[in-house]
Amino acid sequence: MKLRYLGHASFYVEEGDFKALIDPFISNNPNAPVKASDFNDITHIFVTHGHGDHLGDTVTIANRTNATVITNYEIANYLSGKGVPTHPMHIGGRTKFDFGKVKMTPALHGSGIETISGLIYGGNPCGFVIEVNGKKLYHAGDTGLTMDMQLLAIENIDVALLPIGGNFTMDIEDAARAVDFVQPKKVIPMHYGTFPVITADPEIFKEQVKNAEAIILKPGETFEF
Repeated sequence: MKLRYLGHASFYVEEGDFKALIDPFISNNPNAPVKASDFNDITHIFVTHGHGDHLGDTVTIANRTNATVITNYEIANYLSGKGVPTHPMHIGGRTKFDFGKVKMTPALHGSGIETISGLIYGGNPCGFVIEVNGKKLYHAGDTGLTMDMQLLAIENIDVALLPIGGNFTMDIEDAARAVDFVQPKKVIPMHYGTFPVITADPEIFKEQVKNAEAIILKPGETFEF
């Protein structure tokens, strides 16, 4: 599985014919090394919650590529109204797709969608366990530390993507505890450094992680597993 970090909490994931984006915050992302127009063959988009720095360019990319957006029911309903193909899920659900399996996991956060008419309800925020060809990727979404993460230890996660920026999500110390809960083989920090309020040093996170291999990716860099 090929994983490319696009800055903030956004990733490109590729495994065979499966070409996906997770939380495609690209156009207004100061750290994004790509443009939304660079993605022309996306098959799926995963959206963890409705905030603009995660919903991002979902509508534009999905309308151009006909990618199916996997997200919660409320966001799926909102996107369907904009002509976007969707597959709605909710917390705890696991579903088989042509590329593999997806489980929607809990996240402690908000999910309001900003529109010109004001903020609308965006359902429950979430994370995803994405399984393709026996490889498992966990994207935690925006979340604080939660005891529910201990349940993910039985999933045998290959790579976990965890926020470390604090303020809106876990900080470094809590993210290191999350690694102990989830027990992934490898962990990649995300959701830091995009804005001053979420400044964090990934090297400190790496030092605090004891039971997994911590890998720091700069925006644009890739990792394969």
